[in-house]
Amino acid sequence: VQLQASGGGLVQAGGSLRLSCAASGLIFSSYYMGWFRQAPGKEREFVAVISGSGVGIYYADSMKGRFTISRVNAKNTVYLQMNSLQPEDTAVYYCAAQRSYSRNWSPTGMDYWGKGTQVTVSS
Repeated sequence: VQLQASGGGLVQAGGSLRLSCAASGLIFSSYYMGWFRQAPGKEREFVAVISGSGVGIYYADSMKGRFTISRVNAKNTVYLQMNSLQPEDTAVYYCAAQRSYSRNWSPTGMDYWGKGTQVTVSS
């Protein structure tokens, strides 16, 4: 299984970025796909997850209203649209896959991880 995240970069506060994660080696539509992030010196934290069908979507409370997760199963790709970015959103963003539903989306519960993509928000 390979998960390849892309789309990170440097953006000014208030700006937007769209991250993409291309998956291979798994039946993509059978997996929940999630985004997590890890800032320097902090633990990896949950951002958002989307069900295989795209119907079930869950966000961390602090991301609601600014971030939007979506997927295109025909392209084996999951996206994270990030708007109104703030310096505290600076982190390495990772995509991950999990086969089954979880009541608490934790990094330890994810089955597969991709390498992260750096997002830096300047003030």
